[in-house]
Amino acid sequence: MPEPKTDWEAATWILAAIGDADFLSGDFTAAHEHLSHAMYCPDAIGNPFLHLRLGQAQFELGNMERAADELMRAYMGLDGEAWLDEDPKYLDFLATVAEGIENHSRKNH
Repeated sequence: MPEPKTDWEAATWILAAIGDADFLSGDFTAAHEHLSHAMYCPDAIGNPFLHLRLGQAQFELGNMERAADELMRAYMGLDGEAWLDEDPKYLDFLATVAEGIENHSRKNH
């Protein structure tokens, strides 16, 4: 990919895929690094999935203020069904910092 790589939409998805794989494997530092870098690429800001994974990585690293911000961006962009496959601890956390957060995954368990 030609420089600057951050000008290419493909970079967004490559970094997102790497960051997602990092997160799912438990390497939250690498996930944070790749997903943060993706945010400088086209169509990343406002993408609910990217905000979700970045917020989750921030949460796991103990960066709770940043986690709340990113998770709220994800919450606003995703419907409740999208959270069903995620650990309910993220919505539980978000509910402690914002009013009106519904944890649909808790209703089904």
